[in-house]
Order: sequence, then C-alpha cells, then structure tokens
Amino acid sequence: MKTENLQFYLPPELIAQRPLPVRSDSRLLVVDRADGSLTDSRFERLGDFLASGDCLVLNDTKVLPARFFARRSSGAKIEGLFLAQNTPGIWDVMLKGASKIKPGEKFHVSTFSRCRHGNGPDDLCSAEIIEKKPDATYRLKIDAQGNFQTILRQIGFPPLPPYIKRDDDLAVAAVDKRRYQTVYARRPGAIAAPTAGLHFTNQLIEQLKQAGIRFACVTLHVGTGTFKPIKTDNVDDHKIHQEWFSIDAENAAIINAAKEKSGRIIAVGTTSTRALETAVTGGQVRTMSGSTELFIKPGYKFKIVDAMITNFHLPKSTLLALVAAFAGLENILAAYRHAIEKRYRFYSYGDAMLII
Repeated sequence: MKTENLQFYLPPELIAQRPLPVRSDSRLLVVDRADGSLTDSRFERLGDFLASGDCLVLNDTKVLPARFFARRSSGAKIEGLFLAQNTPGIWDVMLKGASKIKPGEKFHVSTFSRCRHGNGPDDLCSAEIIEKKPDATYRLKIDAQGNFQTILRQIGFPPLPPYIKRDDDLAVAAVDKRRYQTVYARRPGAIAAPTAGLHFTNQLIEQLKQAGIRFACVTLHVGTGTFKPIKTDNVDDHKIHQEWFSIDAENAAIINAAKEKSGRIIAVGTTSTRALETAVTGGQVRTMSGSTELFIKPGYKFKIVDAMITNFHLPKSTLLALVAAFAGLENILAAYRHAIEKRYRFYSYGDAMLII
C-alpha cells in the first residue's frame, strides 16, 4: 500500500486547540463498516449504539507531566520532554532548541512558575548532559531528590502534541493537566494521552454500566512514536514504534466472558486495539505484559476487536493506517471528508468516531 493513500487535506482551523467545557459534549460520527453509512451524533448518546453485554475496553494509562523547562548558563531557555528513566537519576529526554548543547554542559531545571510575567524561573535542580544519542535524544543526569514521577510533578507540564499551540500560561496549563487525561487514568507512564478516552465522564460511564455495558481495562503507555509520520513510500516499509502494555488476569477474564456470551469487544482507542490484538490467541485474550511492535495496517485480520471508538488522526500516520485496516480505507476517507464538510473538530482535543 502506498503511503500517499493515507493523505488528506485538513483545514487548519479544524484542529481543536482547546477541550470542550464538558467532555461528553463532543460530536460522534458513527461509521457502519457493513454499508459505509455515516450517522452524526453526540458522544453523550454513545449508549444508543451499544447493547447490553457489549464490553468497552479502556486504556487506563496516566499521562506524565513530561514537558519541562530549563535554563542554560547563558540565560537561554530550553524546553525538554521526559522519555524514560532506566537508571535512577538518569533521564532520556528530547530537547528543543538544543542544537549546540554538548555532553558535559550543565543547566538549571525550573518550575517556571513566574515565567509568563518575565521574572525568571524558580530553579529546582541542575542537570548535566552526559550523552547525545544517535536518535538525536539526550541522556541527562538529574541532581534532585526523589524518583522521576515526584520530580516531574514539581516541574512538569502536560506534554501536548505539537499541533496544539500554547504560550507558557499557567492557567491554561492547569486546564490541560486535568483535561489531557482520561477520568479513569490510573497507571502513570504515558507521554501522550489515549485521546479516544478523553470524551468519557464518570456520569456517562455509570449510565452505560446501568444499561448493561461491561468495562475492562488494559494499560498501554503511549509514547512519542504515536505522532511519528510514515515517511516511506510504501506503508509496509515503515518501522513501527514500540510501546509497553499490560493486561491482567481479571480484565482478560472480563473480556473473554463478554466474547463467549456474544457481546461485542469495543476498543476505546487505537492503543487499546493494539494491546488487545497483541495479546489474543485462539480468540482469547491472554494475561501478558511487555512491548508490542504490532503494526496494524490494511490487510490485517482482526482477532478480537469488534468495534472501535477513536478520534480523527493525522494524515500518513500509523493510527490512520490502523483505522483504515478496521473500517476499510474508502470508508475511512469518506468519513473524514464528511467530518471536514460538517466541521468536526480534529485530533487530540477533537471529536470522536465510532466504527461498528
């Protein structure tokens, strides 16, 4: 398959820059795989398209406040993104505006609580570059007490995707910290949100449970690779990113029991889909954890997922390839054309799609 087949034009003004005041007020485009029909609805009406015994599978990963700021000895500001810590006090990070930084340079990591007013940062700790890696990321030694989650809670901001434009506004950042996170997030580790789940409220979840809808959770820590475009001419030649996932025995049993009783397995997001399809054998989800490199693209035969809730994705992305594999490329492109015509909101803070 040619990557160019995953291209479409999106008017820039349709890229959602802010969340709606109420999560479930987002629009919902329902795509029927059988006949390609499209139905415009609202996310709060999700239950209209579900049946008692269906099982919604949520990704309960929690987004880390992984974006942080630092100051070089010259006073220049650096923006960083925490990626991983494999050794205590040693961070793998991406740095913006760091082209001239070399191993051995030290700088101050800051809370930037006063940066919007021009009064400079509140220095929290120092960091030293110890390695520039071949993939253009950096390895830092952090001089601070506590584990990385404790430090990030003090210095970090939500790691919003690059198409959401923000000033260093703490009031807006406070909203993002709450809204760029699902209401059921439990297990910290993601540096991007599983955005299909952002539309759920606790009230909607309770309503669906009362209607006989089952819920199960998997964990997949979303990484920066989720935003990496396919740059090869052919989709098959793209190397997919790895992501860590886990499915425990309790939730595997809920999913398998729903399947055995003819309930639909409805993955909430491409991340839940990827975890489920990695863990299934013989029509049953296994208890497992580890890294997945599963690349779901047109031609893939789904083993467990019957329906999917998803947001609208970037052109030439692995996520668009996944939903095209599930619904059919022509159905998806037609749905995207419809959504653009009807002025749906796109990407992380945008509207949702239900593929049945």
